[in-house]
Amino acid sequence: MLALIYAVGVYVLFTGTFLYLIAFTGNFIVPKTIDSGVPGPAGRAIAVNLVLLGVFALQHSIMARRSFKRWWTQFVPPSVERSTYVLAATLALALLAWQWEPIPGPVLWHVEGDAAMAMWTVFGFGWGLALTSTFLIDHFELFGLRQAATRFMTGALSDPQFRTPFLYRYMRHPLYFGLVLAFWSVPTMSAGHLLFSMGATGYILVGIWFEERDLIHQFGDAYRRYREQVGMLVPWRKPG
Repeated sequence: MLALIYAVGVYVLFTGTFLYLIAFTGNFIVPKTIDSGVPGPAGRAIAVNLVLLGVFALQHSIMARRSFKRWWTQFVPPSVERSTYVLAATLALALLAWQWEPIPGPVLWHVEGDAAMAMWTVFGFGWGLALTSTFLIDHFELFGLRQAATRFMTGALSDPQFRTPFLYRYMRHPLYFGLVLAFWSVPTMSAGHLLFSMGATGYILVGIWFEERDLIHQFGDAYRRYREQVGMLVPWRKPG
């Protein structure tokens, strides 16, 4: 019961942080956004922001690895291992949004009217695609709720199954593709937003390499064949 309460609490915290991140990158509604505040020295702002991006990247990369999980679950019950990972990722995101510093510098692009509306449409589509992709695989397992609920109800955890539902038949990582769309599709691309988009996109590409290595280790030839037949971030499928 405590594990289930913990998992639900982490999920609620993550949901709030996820919604804040959308507004943070879109520069609307929330008091602190990616470009809000008075810019200080560019060198300091860039250094601080790179450290914040690095903290999230390291947390995400290290805690997601199979070797870390084997060591980590000696101390953390498997039923809350995923929730603890989500909690750490949420705290890293919250820290990034809290301490991010605006960067003085030229605006790379600024569009208005229909072009701005088109940008906002892609921005919303990207976030929606990322969220939809989590439900296509198993949203509640991805964020640790299913593990805690299954442990509470049956006392046993099932092994993950390799599936390729809907969008995953044409793209191996629609979730990451949606995030990349959202990060880059803004009407105003400031220097600070450019740094965020480049850093996040670069991490996604590195993270995919590590993630697919783990998936090959976990699912073997089934994932190797899948990787050969389906595009990574560009939708395509090899016939046959």
